[in-house]
Amino acid sequence: MNARIPVVLAVVLTSALPLGARAAEPKPFPGPATKWQGFPKHDFKVGELEATVVVPEKALPGRPWVWRGEFFGAFADADVALVKAGWHLAYLKVPDLFGAPKAVKKWEAFYDAMVKDYGMHPKPGLIGLSRGGLYCMNWAAAHPDRTLAVYLDNAVCDFKSWPGGALKKLGASKSGSEAEWKKMLAAYEFKNDEEAIAYKLNPVDNLAPVAKAKLPLLLVYGDKDLAVPHVENSELLYNRYKALGGPGEQIVKPGQDHHPHGLKDVTPVVKFFTAALESKK
Repeated sequence: MNARIPVVLAVVLTSALPLGARAAEPKPFPGPATKWQGFPKHDFKVGELEATVVVPEKALPGRPWVWRGEFFGAFADADVALVKAGWHLAYLKVPDLFGAPKAVKKWEAFYDAMVKDYGMHPKPGLIGLSRGGLYCMNWAAAHPDRTLAVYLDNAVCDFKSWPGGALKKLGASKSGSEAEWKKMLAAYEFKNDEEAIAYKLNPVDNLAPVAKAKLPLLLVYGDKDLAVPHVENSELLYNRYKALGGPGEQIVKPGQDHHPHGLKDVTPVVKFFTAALESKK
């Protein structure tokens, strides 16, 4: 008997199998696509969670993605540049949770759907704008094995600094907020201010898991930020991270306040995530 016949027969039989019996293909993102910055945008639910995914014209191999911690669409030049470069862009709407453990839990459900159902890269890049920094750094500390790199932009790295700040006599922030502080207490289920002040898992205090995993950090911040002072947030986190041996970069914007976020030339952000992705190949 010709030894090639079984091989040919196996190929024919495999091609005749129904799709469900073959290697699973990523599901398409649900719902009709709208447009965001010229790219298809899908708004859909994962369970009860509201999610958004922007799809590039041509996805990079491995389907890498960046995940916005908060404020989808705000100061989005870097986001747009990354989508143009072939990255998917994702956002999960869980506002007013300040990166609390319950927020990380909700992110876990979205992450599972993105990776298992939609075939995305197992290590997303994170974009932490302002309070989004709490979400991104708390995720990275809880799941360094599910994180590619973190870009922080005038990020809140300690809720004592904001929304606490001068209002609670906890920092230099001039825009501490009583309303936001109360939301933060509720999100973390703190019984009172004293419990919040004693909390030891703010990003500035919880860098060891991130440094151990050697996750790259890029910190962009203004040195005249009155809302989220750099000396209590980005600069403090950067210095502590470097002291732990973590790979970090910083871009300081002299004389800049909290707004506007971002960089006029976002090339350093694109290069940052590209280098992190290349290092995993």
